[in-house]
Amino acid sequence: MTTPQVAPGAELREVALYDRLPESRVQCNICLWRCTINPGKLGVCRMRRNDSGTLHVLNYDSVSSFAVDPIEKKPLFHFFPDTRVFSMGSWGCNFHCRHCQNWEISCVEEPSDPFRPSRHITPEQAIALTRERGCPSIAWTYNEPTIWFEYTLDCARLARSAGLYTVYVTNGYMTPEALDLIGPYLDAWRVDVKGFSGELYRGLAKVPHWQGILEVAERARKKWNMHVEVVTNIIPTLNDDEKQLAGIAGWIRDSLGVLTPWHVTRFYPQYQMLDLPATPVSTLERAIKIGKKAGLRFIYVGNVPGSGEDTICYNCGNLIISRTGYVTRIVGLKGAICKYCGADLNMRISGV
Repeated sequence: MTTPQVAPGAELREVALYDRLPESRVQCNICLWRCTINPGKLGVCRMRRNDSGTLHVLNYDSVSSFAVDPIEKKPLFHFFPDTRVFSMGSWGCNFHCRHCQNWEISCVEEPSDPFRPSRHITPEQAIALTRERGCPSIAWTYNEPTIWFEYTLDCARLARSAGLYTVYVTNGYMTPEALDLIGPYLDAWRVDVKGFSGELYRGLAKVPHWQGILEVAERARKKWNMHVEVVTNIIPTLNDDEKQLAGIAGWIRDSLGVLTPWHVTRFYPQYQMLDLPATPVSTLERAIKIGKKAGLRFIYVGNVPGSGEDTICYNCGNLIISRTGYVTRIVGLKGAICKYCGADLNMRISGV
C-alpha cells in the first residue's frame, strides 16, 4: 500500500486538534478514533499524516464533488424547507461501511482519483460560489465532513460572517472538543444513527465507541442549539430488529426531543453488501409504528418514492408541507408554527 500524498495543487495544513507525544508520535483529536500515529504514518481516515511530529491534513481544499441541491436531499425536512443548499464533498472517511453509497469518494487511499480529479476550491471561493448560486446555506456532505474538518471550519467561519446557514451531513463520530471548535458556526447537524449496539457498529462500519455519536449529537443540540435530524438506513437482518429501532427512537425522544425528525430510509444493495435484498416497505412501516409508540412526532420514510415524506401537524392533523420527490410545497406554515392550530413544529425558517 502506497503512502497517500497531498493531491497536486492542494494546500498542506496542520491539523486543528492533536497532541504531540514522545518520539515524534502524535494523537489526533478530531474524531473519536483518537488515532495515535507514528512518524510517516496515517490515521484511520488516511487523510492525516504525521510528518516528523507535526500532523498534517492531506485533503484540506481538495473537492471531489459539489452541486446545488434541494435541502430536502440531505435529508433535512425542518431546516429552511424548499430552499437550495450548496453542497461540497472531499475524500475519505473514518468509517468503513460495507454498504457505503458514496464509496467512490469515501473508500479511497488518496485525496484524488484519476477519473475524478480534485478541484481545489478555497474557503473564500466556496462562499462566493454559494452566494453566486443563490443558496442561503452551505453543506459539507457526500463524504464524511469531519475528514476535512479544518477546511469546513474555515468555510463555516466565513459563512457565518456572510449570513449563510451551515450544515454538517455526518456519521457523528466527532470528538466533543472538535464539535466545540466548530459549534459556534454550525446551524444543522444531520446525523446518521446506524443502529443501537456496539455489535452493529463493529460489524457494519468497523468502529468502536458508537455511543460517542449519541453524546456528540446531544451536545450539538443542547450546547450549540443546532437543528438536528436523525437518519437510520434500515438494513434487513442487521438493524431492523425491534430492540435497536426502539432504542434509537427512545434515545431521540429522551435526548433530542419528540419534535426531532427521524428519517427511516430504505436500504438498497451497495458496495460490499450486494447479497442482501432491499428493505421491505413493511419493515419501514413497522419502524414508524415503533417511533410513534416512543412518542416521536415526525417520522419520515426515505428511498421509497411518493411515500411518507409529507409533514403533518401532530396536533391538528393538517398538511403542513407536501413533498413529491424533491418538489416541495409549503401549505401550512405561519412562521415556524402550524398556521391552523399554532403547534410548534420544530422548524428553522428565515427570520424566525
